[in-house]
Amino acid sequence: MKIKIACGQIEIIPGQPGINTEKALKAISEAKAAHVDLLLLPEMTIPGYLLGDLWEQNAFLEDCEAYGQELIDATSDICVVFGNIALDRTSFNDDGHKRKYNAAFVAQNGKLLTGATTQPFITKTNLPNYREFDDSRYFHDLKKLTPELTSSRLTNEPTRSISEPDSYLQPISLEIQGENIPVGIMLCEDGWTDNYYYKVPEILAKHGSKFLCNISCSPYTLGKNKKRHNLFGTQAKACQIPLLYCNNIGVQNNGKNIFTYDGGSSIYNAQGKLIASAPEFASCLLISTFDTTTGEITSEAGLAPEAEGTAAVYKAIRYGAKNFLEQAGLKKITIGVSGGIDSAVTAALYVDILGPENVLLVNMPSIYNSSLTKNLAQEMAASLGANYTIIPIQKAVDMTVEQCSVSPIHSYTKNKDFNLTITSFAKENIQARDRGSRVLAALSAAFGGVFSCNANKAEITVGYGTFYGDLAGCLAVLGDLWKHQVYALGRYLNEKVFKKAAIPEQIFTIAPSAELSAAQTVGTGGDPIIYPYHDYLFKSFIEKWEKSSPYDILSWYLDGTLEEKIGCEKAFAKKLFPTPQSFITDLERWWKLFAGFAVAKRIQAPPILAISPRAYGFDFRESQLKPYYSKKYLALKASVLSH
Repeated sequence: MKIKIACGQIEIIPGQPGINTEKALKAISEAKAAHVDLLLLPEMTIPGYLLGDLWEQNAFLEDCEAYGQELIDATSDICVVFGNIALDRTSFNDDGHKRKYNAAFVAQNGKLLTGATTQPFITKTNLPNYREFDDSRYFHDLKKLTPELTSSRLTNEPTRSISEPDSYLQPISLEIQGENIPVGIMLCEDGWTDNYYYKVPEILAKHGSKFLCNISCSPYTLGKNKKRHNLFGTQAKACQIPLLYCNNIGVQNNGKNIFTYDGGSSIYNAQGKLIASAPEFASCLLISTFDTTTGEITSEAGLAPEAEGTAAVYKAIRYGAKNFLEQAGLKKITIGVSGGIDSAVTAALYVDILGPENVLLVNMPSIYNSSLTKNLAQEMAASLGANYTIIPIQKAVDMTVEQCSVSPIHSYTKNKDFNLTITSFAKENIQARDRGSRVLAALSAAFGGVFSCNANKAEITVGYGTFYGDLAGCLAVLGDLWKHQVYALGRYLNEKVFKKAAIPEQIFTIAPSAELSAAQTVGTGGDPIIYPYHDYLFKSFIEKWEKSSPYDILSWYLDGTLEEKIGCEKAFAKKLFPTPQSFITDLERWWKLFAGFAVAKRIQAPPILAISPRAYGFDFRESQLKPYYSKKYLALKASVLSH
């Protein structure tokens, strides 16, 4: 017998169970029209996944249950697997709230099927508690549930050992076209088995599953699909049965990070070969045919193309920003443009997303801004067709400096007045804050919408930005991109999106500079960050799974492997820092900032659109501490400098 199975790759909007239910019902209707026997829908289809402490609101949870019933009622002549929250009102989580499960529900002909636990749902076994995930804060899992089930059922099943989750990881029997088909159903993390004791796919296969279904709510990161294909292909081959992976599309956030979901729903045959995949960031039904006699699975869908390199960066960033703005109800944006690459790429992105009529570009020169960058900003605005204005800030900056300098401050301890001296560094920050907190905030309120944060990941790493100035805004759309990625994205926007020099060529070639003092302009050296090297050094601080420490960096420098380890140009560090002393001075300068005051800036920075293996925000959790140097580093440093 041959049965039709479909992965319903639909958009999930977090915290909107009514809208999500409508999308799911539409997918069910389309699946019925295509004569599908089994439809898979994503994990947490009804509520969405990243909801914060909304998971603790009873009214919301009750609505999710009610909307779930609507899906159950719609399953005449079809079997549907969907994700939802499951409640056990008689028990409690570790925190004292009513017990909740991240669960898969299997509905057929208006009824729920019961799994091995005798509950009318399948409980997630492995809860992720890393990166952006904090699942054990809200959900109970099968591993915790097992001892309770064991104590209540041992008297009824004396010959069966049910002391471990293995006993409850059973396939669920579906009756399709008069035949009973055991199907292994798992939820997202249950398939990411490398570091878990319970290998859910293998256990389900051992217990007789004819094929495996993984329903997921898995965020997108660059390169993740290749890892996923390798993982699930290996599982299917090891289990010698097909595997179907169903993921959602959309945008969800945890307050400090915006995550995109590309879908990437896929089908793997029993040999582990990827035979079909869904298009990225698009709703679709990915249909396959399973032969219950031979165990073969086939699909006419084929493999959808997957964007790579800068094309993948553009696709994810654009999709994430567009959907985030739509969810927030924002249709206009104001952007401070300096004539530099970060603001230029930000401007081009938002013009691409919102249209030029909904983007206001603002150049805010002080006495330190060159004619070159001012002209480039205006040239770019004209090329993009956006709204443009020039608001000089020097008078306001001078007034702030004067007021802070001449206004007497009375000490009630000493009973006398004194005045403050405004340093050159403080004057730089006054300029940045005047642009952000005063001009951009006021203009965006008048224009409608919000204003952007143009900071890139290298700047955010070391706090190279001003509190309430250039680190202010609604969203750091480039906040998870290193400087070299920003340049590449700018080239891509010109060549592939606008098909013209929307970003003027000179913006790519001038020295990056904040232009906040006479010593720091496009003609006097620019930024202190040497991006072709520091991009990769900083990246090793955060994106390596085993994060690099000063000891690692210094050791690699001394043995000549640093460039290979961090990925920058060969022998580049030795050219920049010919002596250990110069290298150590630079390393400690940036490490102190990264692990020191930059943390406070990151905590107060806008949300960051995440696409990398580790983004600042809730994806990278940190406390405000003093910079730490290990014993090994201090000993190595002392040894090197003593010679």
